[in-house]
Formats: sequence, structure tokens, C-alpha cells
Amino acid sequence: MVVNSRSQDQKVHKVMVQPTNLIFRHLQDRSGIQLWLYERVSLWIEGCAIGFDAYINLLLDSTEEIHSKTKSRKQLGRIVLKGDNIILLQSVYN
Repeated sequence: MVVNSRSQDQKVHKVMVQPTNLIFRHLQDRSGIQLWLYERVSLWIEGCAIGFDAYINLLLDSTEEIHSKTKSRKQLGRIVLKGDNIILLQSVYN
């Protein structure tokens, strides 16, 4: 992930953020995250990260499965999501 930051002379500097650092921030904040899955374009997973490992396998709590076409939600509870299936991870703002 690349984050742009501006210095005093207004030049843009790119800073690399490791994926594990980003997940750890969400873990500490207990913030909601949304996950897009590999080859499942009409399905998202939303929940709160409570643990992960070096392979980005995630332990999620209060998880919901969201179908983008119908906007239907299905409660899943606590799940383990294998890191190979994750394409994108982003914050959820309620």
C-alpha cells in the first residue's frame, strides 16, 4: 500500500505501509473492516478483526456477508477467513 504525504515544500513523498501494519491498526482500534474476496465480485465480508497471522489469515467477529446485487446481509458471527481469499481490505465507517 502506498500512502502519499506532503512535506513543507509541497512535494509528494510516497511511504510504503506493510499490510500487516494496516491490519494491526484495525485490530488495535477495534474498527470495522470490509473485505473483498477472490473471484466473488458480488460478495463482501464486514466485521471486526480480532486476530491474524503472518499469512493474513484473519479471525473476525460480528461478521456479516453482504451481497452487492441484492444488498442483503447475512449474520455469520465469528469466523476465520483464509488470507488467500482476500483481495482488498478497507475501513468501514458507520
